[in-house]
Amino acid sequence: MSMLIMSCSDSAKFQIKKGQVGHLTPKTTIHDLKEIFKNDSIVSNLSEGSLGDNYFQDDDEYMIYEKGGKHLLTVVPKEQLDSSSTIKSIQIFDKRFATESGINITSTFLDVNANSNIDKVESTFSSATLFIDDLNATISIDKQELGLKAFSNQQVTKEQIPDLAKMKSFTIWFN
Repeated sequence: MSMLIMSCSDSAKFQIKKGQVGHLTPKTTIHDLKEIFKNDSIVSNLSEGSLGDNYFQDDDEYMIYEKGGKHLLTVVPKEQLDSSSTIKSIQIFDKRFATESGINITSTFLDVNANSNIDKVESTFSSATLFIDDLNATISIDKQELGLKAFSNQQVTKEQIPDLAKMKSFTIWFN
């Protein structure tokens, strides 16, 4: 009996749905991360806010690593240098974090397109970004995966993305 309870709670630890990544929700504060990930390591990369001299880093980042060094998540708060801030976004790095339909960081475009409603595709110089409203998520695919030159201005449509294109990043937004 206890094994069933443990497996249920373990699956919740890695579940992704709109407004939730594992045990993180829009109400979770940066201060709460210490308790939620008490068995893991948290590395803070702070922006220094408007006082800092690192103009290229706008946001604080809290990188969550499992004991043993595996990068799980990177959490970005809404307010910088404020431990009472709630979460703005969570970038997924571990394939155990997955949606109910099995979408995770190792999924291909075919998996994403078959199991999610892609609302919009935007191009940057080096990638195509898929917007998935039913998860409030963005997925980036490197332009090289699309057979396009990086640093091109070429717009990308959903139809141009090969089925086997792999994700470069998978981010859940809490806004």
